[in-house]
Amino acid sequence: MPCLVDLHCHSTISDGLLTPVELVEHAALQGVRVLALTDHDDVSGLAEARNVAERHGIAFIDGVEISVTWRRRTLHIVGLKIDPEYPPLAEGLQAIREGRHTRAQGMAAALDAIGITGSLEGAYRHAKQGIISRAHFARYLIEKGHAKDMRSVFKKYLVKGKPGYVEHEWASLSQAVNWIIESGGVAVIAHPGRYDLGRNNMLLLMEEFRSLGGTAIEVVTGSHSVEQYQEFAHIARLFGLAASAGSDYHGPAHSYMDMGRLPELPAGCIPVWQHWPEMDNAADTHIRMEAH
Repeated sequence: MPCLVDLHCHSTISDGLLTPVELVEHAALQGVRVLALTDHDDVSGLAEARNVAERHGIAFIDGVEISVTWRRRTLHIVGLKIDPEYPPLAEGLQAIREGRHTRAQGMAAALDAIGITGSLEGAYRHAKQGIISRAHFARYLIEKGHAKDMRSVFKKYLVKGKPGYVEHEWASLSQAVNWIIESGGVAVIAHPGRYDLGRNNMLLLMEEFRSLGGTAIEVVTGSHSVEQYQEFAHIARLFGLAASAGSDYHGPAHSYMDMGRLPELPAGCIPVWQHWPEMDNAADTHIRMEAH
């Protein structure tokens, strides 16, 4: 039976292909009952998404995905049930967005050096109304025929050690977790299976995250394998962390998994949404809509 909770997805406010309205409409078509919009380092799509979600009877969770530097590695921390207007969070996200522009200029210069020109303008064209990210450079590179798809373009140009990758210092782990918690939210380590940390560093990350007040990790997410569901369910239990689930949906043909297709959490996991009133409200709304 699929899990109809999706606590990780992206709109055109960051690097998704659908506007906040289109994204929620898609979630509704896929049967999602509890939804968090978690754009990268930006919360400006939340109000619009919430309005549409309410019309569809979807319980909406205010979220964000914050870019973090930890031991010279880039990680992502999802904040759920945040207050998007909390000043330190808003100011921190603004600083990260400004840093994204600086990184984009460096990436364009690096690509210029290997003969790929026009990437900054091309990436911003794909960014439309939102922040600039590696995904927008990737779409430009695919458009120009330098790679066939997102997976291959990242592998060839945009990951560490490749010509379009630029080191950048994001927020610290403690800053991100503090902004989320102090705004009233829950801090979640996003898609831990995507980080090339090794066993020891992964355990150190979990220990530090927990000590800072982090309380959950994504166990079921679009980029995790079935084996990783079990691996991170075990880590969640080991560190007393709740388990989250999210598709990390970015749009058609740009996602590991569609919305509404996530499996249920493995047995023994404590859902991050346990005791959330939104869960009861979503169930009641679903029953009423089914009755009609």
